[in-house]
Amino acid sequence: MESKLPGSAPPAYADSMQPPGYPASAPYPAGPPMGDPMASSYPVQPAQPPIVQTVYVQPSQNFSSQPIQMTCPSCQQVVLTRIRHVPGALTWISCGGLFIVGCVFGCCLIPFCVDALQDVEHSCPNCGVHLGSYKRL
Repeated sequence: MESKLPGSAPPAYADSMQPPGYPASAPYPAGPPMGDPMASSYPVQPAQPPIVQTVYVQPSQNFSSQPIQMTCPSCQQVVLTRIRHVPGALTWISCGGLFIVGCVFGCCLIPFCVDALQDVEHSCPNCGVHLGSYKRL
């Protein structure tokens, strides 16, 4: 290319479309060998033995409104569960329904006295751990 002088004509189109010259440089550094991928010049770490973890999975229990016989995961004893009735969603919905119907003078609290409308919690009679719950709703 020609040097540009002030007031001179621009270079011809063919001259301006030529790529610039690049200085000669050293070739790229050598990478890993391209032969067998399993044969490597890098050191191979020995395989670590697998870590074995034992997980005990207890079959799921279907809790009901009655005591059930099962093995307690805490004390490992076969027990008949101790049950306790606690207010749940069905209890509160029944209370709200009775209140809306007009049982406002304490009658809406009747569901809290009816075991058939409450949830059931199962616990171990030996160690007292909570084993599961039966939800009515």
